[in-house]
Amino acid sequence: MTNHYYSKSPDTAHEYAHWDFELKGKLFHFTTDSNVFSKGTIDFGSRVLIDAFDATDLPEGPLLDLGCGYGPIGLSLAYDTKRVVEMVDVNERALELAQTNAKQNKIENVEIHASYIYETLNHSAYAGILSNPPIRAGKQVVHEILVNAADLLLPGGTLTIVIQKKQGAPSAQKKMLETFGNAEIILKDRGYYIIQSVKEA
Repeated sequence: MTNHYYSKSPDTAHEYAHWDFELKGKLFHFTTDSNVFSKGTIDFGSRVLIDAFDATDLPEGPLLDLGCGYGPIGLSLAYDTKRVVEMVDVNERALELAQTNAKQNKIENVEIHASYIYETLNHSAYAGILSNPPIRAGKQVVHEILVNAADLLLPGGTLTIVIQKKQGAPSAQKKMLETFGNAEIILKDRGYYIIQSVKEA
């Protein structure tokens, strides 16, 4: 079997790790494992996305963390915003870890389950969709995430992604602009771009 962080059922030996990281003013305790994305620490792109995202002016409604991995984006935003955050991934090992991390950090306003992109969701519309997209899965997958987000957002809702300039940020911004009619780079940090589109009313 091919083992990637975007594989459904990694079969490599478990290599559990436990460490702490502060996000949104809370010290989180994370458990990670082999064949999940960025197992040793919160990757820099996710950190920039978490810090840049502001739900203050969003419409009422849940958030969606697409490609949640072991949970740092969804769990920190569930803690910070107090909204329901649906967290989905294809990687069963990552989802088990996300469940574990939600429990051990006492984050209850989350819905964690398997979904390939937007195939199996609990809600029909979201105030915000966030993703640190799986670049290694290919441009087609990334663009599917960007284009199909529009139909799932409430008016005034946002799609917010993090992507490195060298890994396709300009292409992603162009696709978001074509889809939404707007695509703002709200933050740049060490080559990582936070790009956000708003679904207009």
